[in-house]
Amino acid sequence: MTKSDAQPNARENPHLLGVDTGGTFTDFVHYDGLRLRIHKVLSTPAAPEQAILQGIRELGLADQAIRLVHGSTVATNAVLEGKGVRTVFISNHGLGDLLTLGRQNRARLYDLQPPKTPPPVPPALCLETGGRLGADGSVVEELSDADLRKLAQAVRALQPEAVAINLLFSFLDDRFERRVAAALPEELFISRSSEVLPEYREYERGLTTWLNSYVGPLIQRYLRRLAAGARGARLAVMQSSGETADAEQAGALAVHMLLSGPAGGLAGARFIGRAAGVERLLTFDMGGTSTDVALIDGAIQLTTEGRIGEYPVAVPMVDMHTIGAGGGSIAYRDAGGMLQVGPESAGADPGPACYGRGGQRPTVTDANLVLGRLRPDAFLGGHMQLDLAAARQAVAALATELGLALEETAEGIVRLANEHMARALRVISVQRGSDPRTFTLSSFGGAGGLHVCALAESLGMDRALVPVHAGVLSALGMLAAPRGRQLSRTLRGPLADLEEAEIDAALGELRARGEAALAQEGFAASELRAQASADLRYLGQAYTLSVPWQGREATTAAFHAAHAARYGHRLREGVELVNLRLGLQGPSANLALDAPGNARVQPQHAELHGLGAVPVWPREALAAGAELAGPALITETVSTTWLAPGWHCRVDTQGNLHLKLNRT
Repeated sequence: MTKSDAQPNARENPHLLGVDTGGTFTDFVHYDGLRLRIHKVLSTPAAPEQAILQGIRELGLADQAIRLVHGSTVATNAVLEGKGVRTVFISNHGLGDLLTLGRQNRARLYDLQPPKTPPPVPPALCLETGGRLGADGSVVEELSDADLRKLAQAVRALQPEAVAINLLFSFLDDRFERRVAAALPEELFISRSSEVLPEYREYERGLTTWLNSYVGPLIQRYLRRLAAGARGARLAVMQSSGETADAEQAGALAVHMLLSGPAGGLAGARFIGRAAGVERLLTFDMGGTSTDVALIDGAIQLTTEGRIGEYPVAVPMVDMHTIGAGGGSIAYRDAGGMLQVGPESAGADPGPACYGRGGQRPTVTDANLVLGRLRPDAFLGGHMQLDLAAARQAVAALATELGLALEETAEGIVRLANEHMARALRVISVQRGSDPRTFTLSSFGGAGGLHVCALAESLGMDRALVPVHAGVLSALGMLAAPRGRQLSRTLRGPLADLEEAEIDAALGELRARGEAALAQEGFAASELRAQASADLRYLGQAYTLSVPWQGREATTAAFHAAHAARYGHRLREGVELVNLRLGLQGPSANLALDAPGNARVQPQHAELHGLGAVPVWPREALAAGAELAGPALITETVSTTWLAPGWHCRVDTQGNLHLKLNRT
């Protein structure tokens, strides 16, 4: 593919559109080379592309040539709901029950009668074939033509839409997997483990390969529908690792899209943080359905031990923790008479009671409206009127059940939602050896600004950052994210015994693969930045820590330090290399944030429970250098920030809000 054929970058096409499909809203950020425009529409879960096409029309871009970067929940929802395509799993003789056996880990360690989880693949869809490689990559048993004919016949009889191939030690030599793939019907979606995840651990490799086939056809069909509706748009998608990829290539490796939406939020937080001079961030992205929390220490942290529902996913993805606490989380009285919030959500349809779409049960959004922290006439820039009476009625019904006053119940709903989120933030900071007090709390998502001060205080933090366009930061992050690839391969052995030349050669092979893939998208090797890392462990350990590769001695020292930081101790045992990783990134779009407003305005005032009249400031009118003292509300088109009593706010030159707690 030539440069002119590739996905255009910001220099070639000024019309950039970032789109994040959430459970309640679909967010848009449009950049025309000069300024940013933001927009929201209600999501259409049954056909997510319809909300995107609606937003494109409402932005007046239907006839424009645009570059559309998209984060999708299609793959995630298919896995969580068990609605992927019919997929055959192929393994070696004797390993047909690999995915059924798994690791035999017990998720509920103290449950005497744990529920039996059904296998991801029904036994009838698990096939075995001849041919086997040894642990050193040598051929133990040849794969015969008769084996292939028998296998192809069995696959046809099962009539699948997709096939996942996972043969032993294919990460060392993929010849057998290639032969199996070539023998199968061409119309099938086929995933080879040696291509999806060329690493050791056959269960994780096999399950990840199966997930890729399970959702791949769905992603490809979805992207085709989107492309057909958005004629003239050049499509790219957000990957779970925080980089973007050409839509056509992404469809073939759909497993890399399982966390594409949350990855956009972290890319946006990193972009804003660097622009604001804040490198260490604890982030929480609070939307309508859930909240995603993560830690950024100069760079987005990645993991290969993530999970989607019940399934471990071993491809690189942003290291984050998700809980069912969002603006749409439903509050209720449990069987013991206690107030509970979430994880059930009102979603986009019917949504919170205040949306006026038929919802009857109280949510976090309804509680904030009752407390006066949301303005009924300012939601979505005034394009959506909130029904205060409906919110009060829903919360009042719960208050009657609990025997509390209306405002007490609303305050309890908000406090309980805050505690759920604070607990999640402790998981990704305190439990992993990081002190949250040394970070700045960054909130985004449509509901984040309403809770940022309370969460910071709960964690002992005194600094917070509310980014400009916080309500659509995931969509903004998709424009700011670089095009890139994450590559890996297994290379095992005591680190002291491996020659650095061998390691450098392996990293060179990974770089060549990544450069070839990105060349198809129009990027020259000279444009790419590379970051190598190594998965290391002490001899005798089962799992690894990943540290940047800086040569053998420096990397060994970095591993000892990382182990001590994570687990509180280091060992004298030797260090073993397990996997090598290489991240390649191309240039990012050159986005210019709008300067903040400079209008001289007088605030309006709103009555808040327990505080009386508090000022309400329109964020777009706050000039750089403006300072506010809490209590106050700061409203904008797609979100509201609640500046609690004792907090101080300063507006920087790009419109970000820097919050500081006055502890005196």
